[in-house]
Amino acid sequence: MKIKTKKLAFSEVLKITPPKHKKPQKPWWILGALIRIISLPDLWSAKFKFTSSRMDKAGKGPYFILMNHSSFIDLQIIYKIFFPKPFNIIATSDSFVGKSFLMRKLGCIPTNKFVTDVTLISDILHTVRKNKCSVVMYPEASYSFDGCATPLPQKLGVLIKKLGIPVVTVMTDGAFLRDPLYNGLQKRKVKVKAEVNCLFTKEEIAEKSAEELTKALENCFTFDNFARQYETKTPVTEDFRADGLERILYRCANCGCEEKMVGKGTKLQCGNCGKTYEMDIYGRLNAAEGETEFPHIPDWYKWERECVKKEIADGSYLLDTEVTIGLLADYKAIYMVGDGRLIHTTNGFTLTGCDGNLNYQQSASASYGLYADYYWYEIGDVICIGDRNRLYYCFPKHKTNVAKARLAAEEIYNLIKNKSLPAKEAE
Repeated sequence: MKIKTKKLAFSEVLKITPPKHKKPQKPWWILGALIRIISLPDLWSAKFKFTSSRMDKAGKGPYFILMNHSSFIDLQIIYKIFFPKPFNIIATSDSFVGKSFLMRKLGCIPTNKFVTDVTLISDILHTVRKNKCSVVMYPEASYSFDGCATPLPQKLGVLIKKLGIPVVTVMTDGAFLRDPLYNGLQKRKVKVKAEVNCLFTKEEIAEKSAEELTKALENCFTFDNFARQYETKTPVTEDFRADGLERILYRCANCGCEEKMVGKGTKLQCGNCGKTYEMDIYGRLNAAEGETEFPHIPDWYKWERECVKKEIADGSYLLDTEVTIGLLADYKAIYMVGDGRLIHTTNGFTLTGCDGNLNYQQSASASYGLYADYYWYEIGDVICIGDRNRLYYCFPKHKTNVAKARLAAEEIYNLIKNKSLPAKEAE
C-alpha cells in the first residue's frame, strides 16, 4: 500500500490550515459490505476462524472493542467478526491522506499516534452515545516488532469507566506469523484464528476501579507469538522467513556490534564477526558454530533493550542521523519538505533542516511510546514525531535502526516517570 506524497517548500506547508475537526459519522453499510467482500480471498487463504466466549453477557452493543495489532489482516478480521453491526474504527491520521472522504464514510476516527489528543475522548463518546455504534481500538497503537505485546495507554481504565459499555477483546493467533512487519510485506502460509471475548460487562465495569480494569487489560494483552509458534510447532517453511530480521535483531549477540546484522533467506549473519544463525521453521535461531546466545528472538530483543538502558544510564545513548522529512499538515498529501537532521537523546528529539527553517523539539516526557515503522507505505523505515497539528515523518538516509529508537524512547519515558531521570526539554 502506498500513500500520496507531494514536494513542497517547508514555508509553504506552514501556511496550510490544519484539517477542521469533524464529529465521527455513522459508517455506510455498503462500504462495510464491500470491505467484507474484498477481504474474502485473504481470509480464505489464511483459513481464518474465530471462537467466542461470554458474548451472551455483552448484549447487543454498542461495545468497546480492543484488538491486538499484528498486521493488515486485523482490519479484515474485524469486519468478518462484527459486520453488519455498526462500528467506528480509531485510525492513524496518515491513513486519511488522499482518501479522507472514504475513511469518514467507513466510520473511521483519525488520531495521531502517541500524541495527546483531547478531542479523541469526545469523539468516542459521541460515537457510542449519539451514533449508537461500537468503537474499535488497537490500544497498542503500533504493530508489534518482536511478536510480543507493546505498552498500553495507562489511562485506558479511566476511559472504560467513562464509557460504561461492555469491553470486548479480539486476540489473534497466527496473524503475526503470517505477515510480520520486519519481513517486508511477504506473506507466509499460516492459518489465522481469533478469540472474541467479553472481558468486562457493564456491571463488572461498575464494580471495578480504573486501575483494576487497566491491570486486567495488561494481563489480557500479554502474548509471545514466537513462543506460541514453537509450542504449537506451527511451521513457517518459506525460504524468506529471515529476510529483514536485522530490523529487530540489530545488535550482534556475539560481538556487540550494531548495524552490521543482515537477515536474508533463512539466515541471520553479523558482518563484523561473521557469526551466522539459521532460523528454523519454528522460529528458533541456531548458531552455525559455537553458542546460540538467544534461540528465542524476543529474548534477543529484550537483551537489546537492556543494552539501550545501560547506554541511557551511562549517558552514551545518542541517535544522530540525516533524514528526509515528510510532513502531515492536512489530508491531501504527505508533504516532502526536504532534508534534515534528527537527534535523539535522554532530553528528547530535535529535528532541524529545510535550509535552516525547521527547528522542532519534543520533550522525552511527551509520550510513553514512539511511532516507528518499517518500510512505511513502501517509502522506507521511519521515525515519526510531532504534535496534534503537525507530524514529522523522518526517513533515515543511512542505516539506522528505528527499533532501537523506539526502545530508547520507551525506556527514557519510564525512567522519567519513575523519577530516575529528570524531565528536560530537547536540546
